[in-house]
Amino acid sequence: MSELRFEEYNEITAERRELVRERIDGILIENPVPEPYRGYFNKMAEFLRKVFILAGEVEAGTYRNRSEEMLADENHVLYEDILPDNYELSFANPTYAVKCFGEKEGRYLAFLYTELRAAMVRVFEGRFFDLTVTAELFVEIYNLYEDAYREGEPDAATKESLLSCMEEAVYYYAHDYSELYLELRALEAYDSSYDFAYDIIMNADLSNTKYLYYYGEYISENEKKIAEYLAKFSDEEVQAMADTYTEGYIRGFVTMGADLSIKSTVLLRYPIGFERMMRCAIKNFEKIGKRVTISRSPQDVITKFPGRRPGYTATQANPQFDYDHRYDCALFMDNRFKEHKLDCQKNTWEKVKEEMAVYAGPAVVETFGEPDFEPVAKPECCKPDAQQESLMNAYRNESGMLAMNYIKDEETSFTIIAYPLPSIGENFDAIFAETVKVNNLDNDEYKKIQQSIIDVLDSGETAVIRGMGENKTDLTVNLATLTAPDKQTRFENCTADVNIPVGEVFTSPKLTGTNGVLHVSSVYLNGLEYKNLTISFKDGMIADYNCSNFDLEEENKRFVKENVLFNQATLPLGEFAIGTNTTAYRMGQKFNIQSKLPILIAEKTGPHFAVGDTCYSRSEDHAVFNPDGKEIIARDNECSILRKTKPEKAYFNCHTDITIPYDEVGLIAAVKADGTEIPIIRDGKFVLADTEKLNENL
Repeated sequence: MSELRFEEYNEITAERRELVRERIDGILIENPVPEPYRGYFNKMAEFLRKVFILAGEVEAGTYRNRSEEMLADENHVLYEDILPDNYELSFANPTYAVKCFGEKEGRYLAFLYTELRAAMVRVFEGRFFDLTVTAELFVEIYNLYEDAYREGEPDAATKESLLSCMEEAVYYYAHDYSELYLELRALEAYDSSYDFAYDIIMNADLSNTKYLYYYGEYISENEKKIAEYLAKFSDEEVQAMADTYTEGYIRGFVTMGADLSIKSTVLLRYPIGFERMMRCAIKNFEKIGKRVTISRSPQDVITKFPGRRPGYTATQANPQFDYDHRYDCALFMDNRFKEHKLDCQKNTWEKVKEEMAVYAGPAVVETFGEPDFEPVAKPECCKPDAQQESLMNAYRNESGMLAMNYIKDEETSFTIIAYPLPSIGENFDAIFAETVKVNNLDNDEYKKIQQSIIDVLDSGETAVIRGMGENKTDLTVNLATLTAPDKQTRFENCTADVNIPVGEVFTSPKLTGTNGVLHVSSVYLNGLEYKNLTISFKDGMIADYNCSNFDLEEENKRFVKENVLFNQATLPLGEFAIGTNTTAYRMGQKFNIQSKLPILIAEKTGPHFAVGDTCYSRSEDHAVFNPDGKEIIARDNECSILRKTKPEKAYFNCHTDITIPYDEVGLIAAVKADGTEIPIIRDGKFVLADTEKLNENL
């Protein structure tokens, strides 16, 4: 189905593609607009000409015939303008664009370049219509400038008209192509007939890193080195990695009490360079009758989501570039567009509802060890105003609720596993080996230890968490009420299934009565470091927040609001958990990579707290049981229960885990009704009976 749709759109736009290509060639021959605009439009036209040549090679089937050296050179040429060494003077940099053209023009022209780059990546898939429609937008905006400057410097009225027309052109580009882009995004995710990445994984010569350049993503030393590293593994070693990954996925369905047999497709998300492992994983899924779908991490303004890269991807060419353009949608976001996009989303899902009905959920491989990145907060970047923030949050909430009509969360599951990248440092080999060990820890052993912790927590009414040293955490978490303690529990005994590795117990706290301060000296969340992250809770809701990344408090608060609260006024404490994977903690200490560990692993190395929705979001009515047979009843909180009366207020469509490392934990204790405290961790060590083994790594 999807392949036909892609071909259909290519055919529809074939004549337009040739016409716009000719127009761009003409711009390069005769560009009458004055500087600095001439420099900008020539730069963009030169870039587009390269992409059109590339499209011709892809279409003819000759692109992959080049040598690896030639492909590597081409990859560098396509990305060199946004690499850190060149970005300062790139028109994609909002700061430079605003300096050249002024605030309004600069933002729009920087956005245009970014959108052209997003279309470039799709060319490698044979998706030429993306290139066509974005190139048409470029020509439309160029024509505005050509007309305005035809008789020399325009007067104020003409310039204002130009800016108004440019604004309108961008708005209607986003408006007119929303349904197309959303439909194709859905087809990638749910329809296995689109096999671009599948073909690379299953048919390319993985012993030669040449295949990496087939994707069109920026290929760094990370991708080349990890592919070369895995190429040295024996078939048995790679198979074992894949087995851990796919078996965890299958166990997730057992744990959730969901029936995998009624589902047909699994969505793979992986870092480029891990194709050998993915080939084995695909074969594992196909052996049990499942097809895989594989979608690229979105880059266009319509489908991308700020701070997230869901799909196959590579190391970012320049994280600052992505950070600068995360809110480009502020150029056109209004209520009309939000409602239109929701309509488009519904129409899209109606078209693929049969595929969505048999979708099982994602199987995700993540990486860690990317070079440190401290974003620069630039005033020139697009930023949503308060009304736009509200509209964006409303869209996420309403689209999430809409999705429930097509995918039943109680019927799906997932798994996530992580591995280091070579950029983590000279100890990469040892860290990789240790990570494999961490990912394969004994489930049964941890299950027993974690049950001891759960039994104590179930005996209390609240839990207290206090930091030590410079950690200022002082938090009381109110726990759900057990009406039948012999049959019920508050905490899930989490082994290596949906979240690999093993090692945590978690619950959805009561919000009322949950009060205090959460503090951590340093934590990485979604690739961003937060220094001295401090969050205050009142009755389970965020009352205040701050960090120390920037000199100005205003910038610190904005940083937290944008990237932790996702521009929402507040969020609930959706999860309280105690991590038990001290082996992972020791790995972080041994190699001094605590700050590099992904949240998937880091959350198992101390207590952690998630702000946003609960772990049972949108499947609260689906009964879940621990291995001891007790039902986990803490699936709702005072926000999620509103799904029955005020569904628009029930969910926040985010869940961000924040971990306090053991060496910053002074006390975690269950508190009984009479005030008696039963310590679980004191001064960074487990002190509860039957948990002593965990201290061997502390």
